[in-house]
Amino acid sequence: MAESSSKYEKVAIHDVTLMRSTDKAGLYKTADGDEHWIPFSQISDDSVDRDGDTGTLRIPRWLADEKGLDAEEE
Repeated sequence: MAESSSKYEKVAIHDVTLMRSTDKAGLYKTADGDEHWIPFSQISDDSVDRDGDTGTLRIPRWLADEKGLDAEEE
């Protein structure tokens, strides 16, 4: 049971740049140059959210795993 709840815990991906956004998602570029569309519905309010800004992205563990993102536990 702990395993299923841990996949919903938020993790942090650092040094991420929001390249561009739509009403529903943002195209985030990681420090290693990979780009991923992330739905805003899955992003914590304290994440980088302005086009061109670089900062920390906080998303659920399951989404980070699905996208293959290197994330740190919060």
